[in-house]
Amino acid sequence: MIGSENAKAGHVSRYRRLLQIALVLLYLVVTVVGALLVYTRVRAEVARSELLPDFTLGEQQTGEGANVARVEGQTLPVWQGKDRITVLILGIDERAQTEDFWRTDTMILATLDPVTMKAGVLSIPRDLWVPIPGFTENRINTAHAIGDAYDYPGGGPALAVETVEYNLGVEIDYYVRVNFQAFVDLVDLIGGIDIYVDEPIDDPTYPDYNYGYDPLHIDAGQHHFYGEMALKYARTRHTSGGDFDRARRQQQVIRAILERVTDARMLPQLAARAPEIYQLVQDSVQLDPRLQLDEVIALANLATRVDPEDIQFRVIDETCTLFAETPDGMQILIPLRDRIREVRDEVFGLRPPEGTDLTVAQEAATIAVLNGTATEGLAYATAEFLRVHGLSVPRYANADRQDYDTSLIIMNRDKPRTALELATLLDLSKSTVIQGANPTADYDIVVILGADFAARFSPDEATVTPTPTAAP
Repeated sequence: MIGSENAKAGHVSRYRRLLQIALVLLYLVVTVVGALLVYTRVRAEVARSELLPDFTLGEQQTGEGANVARVEGQTLPVWQGKDRITVLILGIDERAQTEDFWRTDTMILATLDPVTMKAGVLSIPRDLWVPIPGFTENRINTAHAIGDAYDYPGGGPALAVETVEYNLGVEIDYYVRVNFQAFVDLVDLIGGIDIYVDEPIDDPTYPDYNYGYDPLHIDAGQHHFYGEMALKYARTRHTSGGDFDRARRQQQVIRAILERVTDARMLPQLAARAPEIYQLVQDSVQLDPRLQLDEVIALANLATRVDPEDIQFRVIDETCTLFAETPDGMQILIPLRDRIREVRDEVFGLRPPEGTDLTVAQEAATIAVLNGTATEGLAYATAEFLRVHGLSVPRYANADRQDYDTSLIIMNRDKPRTALELATLLDLSKSTVIQGANPTADYDIVVILGADFAARFSPDEATVTPTPTAAP
């Protein structure tokens, strides 16, 4: 009898934990403006729990994902993929616009490595001046609107994803798009959040919803914010750090919401209001259609094992950009790509493991060299140069395209010493080394040569001469 009661208690505890994690994911993504729909998907699994009231499920995506498996003794599907999962979170303010094509007010990358169980959040400033693939240079937040306006395959989210991939050198698996009214309603639903404001905020030009102003003042000190004020705090740019402070405040709000929804006293209240949460999600969030129901549940299950101390929060800030103005008067941020790569790699990249004694020879890495430029003979000459230095380069060829501005050293398998040796030999920044997303690739490391490297290539002599690299 006691064993039966213990088993029942464990079963209830498991569902309680799942519901809590699902809600954490829900509010995390809403704040950072993202994977809000995780709760919608997970909800199908926990709907039978006595913790949730009865309500009708809407249409659900029911396909089976390739990265999940059902394991005997496990209530939930288990994520079996070994590749890093990266999601682009897009936030739009539909309330403030009447047109059909929305710019993204917020762009954030969230990532999780299932092998190392480390996660990261990287905020991207909306005024970052970048090339948009297939179009001209523009602010990065216009990619979504351009994609919708010009019927880009996959629409605005697809072009936003491609733009971030192209400029940050990371592979994005999925996107989530949410509007800010959902954020306001959900913060109200959890009873508000506690925020400490470091400095007074005065924003006389904070926009209202009729193309006018709604002046904002917030004193320094401790505050309890409900939805509308929490949104204003997260969106205002009127502090000394401008957009960079704004990104930091958004990440502060993430932590505040996490503290709120993980409070054990909040769980019964949130469970009782699950139908409202579900309807809000249905009305406000667009999830990448490639995500299957069981994949989202398995990812939520995987996330329960991530230590909060292993989540890196970073911002592409004033140390990574230069302020500038376009000829027509737009205020923009010019990316300092070496610095951006360093910040990116703190979140997404790989550092050599501390204490490893393996040498380059012991790693015995296989290397492919790909020419990402229009300079003929670049891959061949570079491969020969590396072979002279004792590295195994069984393949050289052209890359998928010939317009790479900056070079990349992509590590498909854990060969950190060799990757850093490549950076040294080719005189590339160490931040050029990034973690790949394909551990089953034919080659351990793939080197993509960009225009920054081609400038040091002598076609007459067909040789590569490493020289100090100028900043992009």
